[in-house]
Amino acid sequence: MSEKTTSKWNAGRFARTLAYFGVIPFVGSISWLQTLIGMGKKAKANDRKQGVILVAGATGGVGKRVVRKLQERGYNVRALVRDAKRAKEILGNAVELVEGDITIPESLTPAVFRDVTAVVCCTGTRVQPKEGDTPTREKYYQGIKFYMPEVVDVPEVVEYQGIENLVRATRTHFQGAGDEKMIFDFTKPSQDIKETWGALDDIVMGGVSESSIRLVDNTAFFSGNVSTANSGGFASVRTKNFEPPLNLAGYAGIDLRIKGDGKRYKFIIRSEVKWDGVGYSYSFDTVYNIWITVRIPFAALIPVFRAKTVKDGEPIDTSNINSFQLMLSKFEYDGELNPKFEAGIFQLQVESIKAYGAEKFPKFVHISSAGVTRPGRPGLNLEEEPPAVRMNDQLGGILTWKLRGEDSIRFSGIPYTIIRPCALTEEPGGKALIFEQGDNIRGKVSREDIAQLCVEALEQSKASNITFEVKESQNEQNSEEWESLFSGLKTDKNPW
Repeated sequence: MSEKTTSKWNAGRFARTLAYFGVIPFVGSISWLQTLIGMGKKAKANDRKQGVILVAGATGGVGKRVVRKLQERGYNVRALVRDAKRAKEILGNAVELVEGDITIPESLTPAVFRDVTAVVCCTGTRVQPKEGDTPTREKYYQGIKFYMPEVVDVPEVVEYQGIENLVRATRTHFQGAGDEKMIFDFTKPSQDIKETWGALDDIVMGGVSESSIRLVDNTAFFSGNVSTANSGGFASVRTKNFEPPLNLAGYAGIDLRIKGDGKRYKFIIRSEVKWDGVGYSYSFDTVYNIWITVRIPFAALIPVFRAKTVKDGEPIDTSNINSFQLMLSKFEYDGELNPKFEAGIFQLQVESIKAYGAEKFPKFVHISSAGVTRPGRPGLNLEEEPPAVRMNDQLGGILTWKLRGEDSIRFSGIPYTIIRPCALTEEPGGKALIFEQGDNIRGKVSREDIAQLCVEALEQSKASNITFEVKESQNEQNSEEWESLFSGLKTDKNPW
């Protein structure tokens, strides 16, 4: 590294760099420093969850609560409803409404599933006292006991055919989704790729290093000259902020397919839109002139700010990836030197950047019912069973058809969670929940707690491909140990 410690700084290249990444709104702006410091203030908290959760049965007792809880958690929600005017009165103006009916497959158009990442199904056959109910179904929702119930819909159509229609449309939407997600394929160069990546060198800190990225021989060719003059010592290329941000929730990390020069580089990911905020960094070595795959687990990323580790930094929000960066730097972290750094010419070829190893998070969460396997079960004491089991035949075989609907989901190949609640009540939520499998338990559970359970299931990989019954504990309050609850369940046997 025997070179002069000072060199002439290029103010023009500094301004062009900031302008390229949108830090300077226009050349000559007197407020560019304010923009540099304040970028990202327009980002809303609710924008952190990317994609859309489709809620079917969104105006029902559980469905309307699921919509509210998803929104409180920061998800974008689309409500599938039969009557948008009535739904607006129930759900308000803050939720996107789309008209459709699961019993009419033609109504489940591609527009219903645009940008959808998961479906929560809260549909069900309407049941009421035989003498009738109020327009708001107060008798049913308030748990008033009645001896002569009647079904308003046809259970076969709603619980089986309707679920089959919804599952088929969902499967078509998710078709082709695998365990990898290609993000940049440089073997297929395009104008979009050219306009996404730009050089970001130590010129922004007063240095004179200079680099570029070009599409050459079906690769992205990152090369240049890194200098330690003017206390500099890094060269990098970075993407502009992704619009919209990448949602890589459920993936385990990033695979880089690269050919290098034997030097050590960094790959940096940012989950916020700020220009100069916290990045999540991973250092990797290259082998001279040999193609290798570098696997970067999200769990191994180090939160850094200007090459200094952020103590007690939050894990990266993989649902909100805003930019990527490749860097060659003389520093590792916290002032430690890069052991393989040499000033001068460098080059790194990148063939692809992809996410790998998607965990099987549920994409279809379905509310069924405890008791679906009990009608006709030998040795069952009907006097001890809830009304739906005792009166299954009089209610059009409602539980039998619910089980058929469950089977449609289990055979679909879509990662799912099937929740079988015991008797639903309008009581306040917050009770501890008891999960069991085998369809034997009896009890009650609040619709509020079932709605919360639906949201939690979407975020638990251990909730994938399971069917279970749930009731509330009589004495305990919810401790929110969701991972522990789901860990105690057995995955359904592969039905296909």
